[in-house]
Amino acid sequence: MQVFEFVAWDTSGHCHEGIRQAKSRQELLGSLRQENLTPVSITEVQSANAEEKAKTAHVRYRRVRSEQLATFCWQLATMIEGGLSITSAIQTIAEDITNPYFEFILKDISSKLESGETFSDSIKAYPKVFNNLACSMAMAGETGGSLITSLRRLAEYYQERDKLIRKVRGAMAYPAFVVAFIVVIVIVLMTMIVPRFQLMFDTFKGELPAFTRAFMAVYHGLVNNIVYIIIGLAVLVIGSVFAAKTEPGHALLCRLELNFPLIGRIKRMAFICMFCRTLATLVAAGVTVMDSFLILADMNSNDLLRNGVLQARQKMTEGTSMAESLAGCGLFPGVAIKMTLIGEQSGSLVPVLEKTGEFYARKVDELVSAMLGLLEPILIVTVGAIVLVVLLAMYLPIFSMSV
Repeated sequence: MQVFEFVAWDTSGHCHEGIRQAKSRQELLGSLRQENLTPVSITEVQSANAEEKAKTAHVRYRRVRSEQLATFCWQLATMIEGGLSITSAIQTIAEDITNPYFEFILKDISSKLESGETFSDSIKAYPKVFNNLACSMAMAGETGGSLITSLRRLAEYYQERDKLIRKVRGAMAYPAFVVAFIVVIVIVLMTMIVPRFQLMFDTFKGELPAFTRAFMAVYHGLVNNIVYIIIGLAVLVIGSVFAAKTEPGHALLCRLELNFPLIGRIKRMAFICMFCRTLATLVAAGVTVMDSFLILADMNSNDLLRNGVLQARQKMTEGTSMAESLAGCGLFPGVAIKMTLIGEQSGSLVPVLEKTGEFYARKVDELVSAMLGLLEPILIVTVGAIVLVVLLAMYLPIFSMSV
């Protein structure tokens, strides 16, 4: 049994508030309507099973990876197809989950299903794990009697998304590592190597070479103003964070993200790839195109991409074809627009979108390889140049003494 707090109105216009126990929200709703009460709000305040609450009180939020979601969908589809009930299947899967938060979620979903809720309604309670796409596909599968197919398509979506995310993150990881390595080298040189040479230069009777003097001037400028530099960087970072929370600031950052050399192009190609694949997955599951565009817009954190999708949807509501609407928003290249047009005209939109998504996945691979091939020599030369400058500045006085 569960405990609910409710607010309802009777036919005379009087408000009734109270707390009642019921097996589910639907049972309490039916009970109130039988009493000629119109519910305004029903909120679960606690579970009557205190022992179960004590067991789950220690469970904290932990991110559920795409790989885990894909495995869950594959297993659930296979078990349901094998004749197992969806409640028993979810309970069985929960027993083998290593993520305690995900295990707790699956057990809660199983209990909701036992109380009479649908699968799509059950997973809506956890938007951080099951996004709008998952909920819509589950609802479409339940409505059309094709839940197994929807689960398999959802598993494929999670797998492909995970691959794409790993590719993009892998492309960002190498330059980030090298930049961090450069920073460490500079810190070590400036805090351990240069001060030792400074002590030696203080006892040097002759005039230091011009290159060494210039280097030491820069070094002393950094050391003497390090506090102000740190404060300035902190102010810049904090200011950027606060600016990103404002509408103009967030829009500016989104624009910079998409216009940044190479990285912005990878971001655009990755967006087009996921747009085509996700739209194909939703339409194949029975979700309408209009609803699919809303889901796709909600899945984008970049304002320019989200507004572009919403703009295309608005044009479609006015009677414009999908291909023309995508062309009008200015985000999609000619290949994607032409392929969409072919899919619309031939009545094979889903397979055409899937092929388009595969094409742009290969484009992402090519861009990532090109970026790594370009950055690797640049970063290596940068590291070498920094070390060379320090060595020259430190050893030129010694060379001049030996001449």
